[in-house]
Amino acid sequence: MSPERIRPLNDQPRKASGPIVYWMQRDMRVRDNWALLHAADMTRDLQLPLTVCFMLVPSFLGATLRAYDFLLQGLQEVERDLRRLNIVFALLEGDPPEEVCRLIHQLHASALVTDFNPLRPVITWKTQVASHVDIQMVEVDAHNIVPAWVASDHQEWSAATLRRKLGRLVQSWLMEFPVLQPSAENPLQRPVDWTAVRSRLSCDETVRPVHWCTPGTQAGMRWLRHFCDEVLPSYADRRNDPTAQGTSMLSPWLHFGQISAQRVALEAQSTRAPADALQAFLEQLIVRRELADNWCLYNADYDSVAGFPTWALQTLARHAEDSRCHTYTLPQLNEEATHDPLWNAAQHNLREKGYLHGYLRMYWAKQILVWTTSADEALKDVLWLNDRYELDGRDPNGYVGAAWSIGGVHDRPWPQRPVFGSIRSMTLTGARSKFDVEKYVADSSLPAQS
Repeated sequence: MSPERIRPLNDQPRKASGPIVYWMQRDMRVRDNWALLHAADMTRDLQLPLTVCFMLVPSFLGATLRAYDFLLQGLQEVERDLRRLNIVFALLEGDPPEEVCRLIHQLHASALVTDFNPLRPVITWKTQVASHVDIQMVEVDAHNIVPAWVASDHQEWSAATLRRKLGRLVQSWLMEFPVLQPSAENPLQRPVDWTAVRSRLSCDETVRPVHWCTPGTQAGMRWLRHFCDEVLPSYADRRNDPTAQGTSMLSPWLHFGQISAQRVALEAQSTRAPADALQAFLEQLIVRRELADNWCLYNADYDSVAGFPTWALQTLARHAEDSRCHTYTLPQLNEEATHDPLWNAAQHNLREKGYLHGYLRMYWAKQILVWTTSADEALKDVLWLNDRYELDGRDPNGYVGAAWSIGGVHDRPWPQRPVFGSIRSMTLTGARSKFDVEKYVADSSLPAQS
């Protein structure tokens, strides 16, 4: 593994005794996990045992039962996979810095490894832990193909600027993973009582789990193989049509780190898909995903209008008093109670399936800008609805999608329109010119409205 994938979080030394601890946070898998591989390499070098821990945080950023169900089922697979490799798995609950530091102290650990996450709460936890432990703590980017700090050392203006950098780097980083070897140790460990864990969950249980996708690495890999065989060959032609089922729909497994984006890219490249289909898919998988991590890593206001570019703030301010033909409250939006049949159908699918096609997610967000009294209100409503229902909510891709739709992030000024100003607009008429809106509405089990 390249040392550039690893960066220190403190200047403490690595000790010579006690287990290596891997604090699994964003990349919840055993297979194809650079952070876990690095921790395992350290154990072999020092002839020390390895412990993997996961910190279960109550109501993380408003996550509902839908998200926790997907997460916990995936973690059960992680525990089983680690047990086969003679690696201890510990599930922690409570305050992350306090519980992780307690584990480090109890185990007399020699070093702490964790995976990379650019979201503000996680950075705060890691900073606190790094400053309170007296052992080396390092971070490994196991989520991106090119580590975020290697791809760029600053906030990128657009996909085009990052695309040029990744184009020079990606093939040298797109390598096959080593196989994680079993630990020589065979430690006695107490299995996690997952039923008890579920009973202690503190989250909104009204947003129920979905059934169209099964959590876990094995299920994610099955879905990936189906996508590569059946969908990828026509991806370039069908991906922008919400009625065509032409996208990968891999976002839940990627968000929860149950499959690796690097593995997805390797599998896609091994197919005989047409070049235009492969290029279009890798643009989304690599450039757009890594651009989202770049945005959150280098912009502390990634979930606020304060993070919007100056030109967008200026045009939104100039059009703040424009007349709105319709305005809706958050409860009305939540209940699909608008005049727009396409928007209502999209919101219905979001609530019921936890998934929204990429084109429709942009349309859905932009209409909220038109129907609320300010960009600040619109952004808050978009993020609340997205993070409440989407399986891939609370993710850099979601924050960037909202900021692009409402605040022109990674976009450019467009011709002036009411309310939008020079923010790119999307309309129901425009949607009808791209796909069969009535079919989408009908398939969503909602009555068409005039």
